[in-house]
Amino acid sequence: MKLKANKICQKCRRANQKLFLKGEKCLSSKCPFTKRAYAPGQHGQNPTRTTEYGRQLREKQKAAQIYGITDRQFRNYYQKALRKKGMTDLALLRFLEMRLDNILYRLGFASSRREAKALIRDGHIVVNSKKVTSPSFQLKVNDLVGIRELSQKKQIFQEIKEKLKKAQAANWLKLYPDKLQGQIIKIPEREDIETPIDEQIILEYFAR
Repeated sequence: MKLKANKICQKCRRANQKLFLKGEKCLSSKCPFTKRAYAPGQHGQNPTRTTEYGRQLREKQKAAQIYGITDRQFRNYYQKALRKKGMTDLALLRFLEMRLDNILYRLGFASSRREAKALIRDGHIVVNSKKVTSPSFQLKVNDLVGIRELSQKKQIFQEIKEKLKKAQAANWLKLYPDKLQGQIIKIPEREDIETPIDEQIILEYFAR
């Protein structure tokens, strides 16, 4: 387990910035990136010059790691974004942001998207009162997300309930901590999305 955890933290070091893949640990003094803010390996502190393709690939990989998606999923989102009216880069980000696992993370139900995926796959999450077990489930405006009634009695969700009282959800979401629920109140604009990626570079990668 420790080896797997170290590999997760290495993703931040390769990206040369915190990707917040491990939730609260990323904010603590135990964060490996805080101790070693350079790429892993013997040449990590002396990086070589990156090509244009390498720059594009790294940005795409960084975004995939942040949202916890596969290359195939990412390309599918890109193809869907191309078919949307308006700006492709914003459409791509919206597909990523409207995933159920990301919404749970943005609301504060989970300290990381990895943790949110586990809650969904374990059958604890409902959307509009119906159980959903797919982290990639796409939400829309007015959808209501919450903890399944049978799960709410578990200790872990009582603890989450207390944390939610102090949580600050994204401004395009509405949080109802006492009900263990959250709602999408609008489609996010780019300034609403606090993700440290350059979507233009990612589009360049897919457009090759």
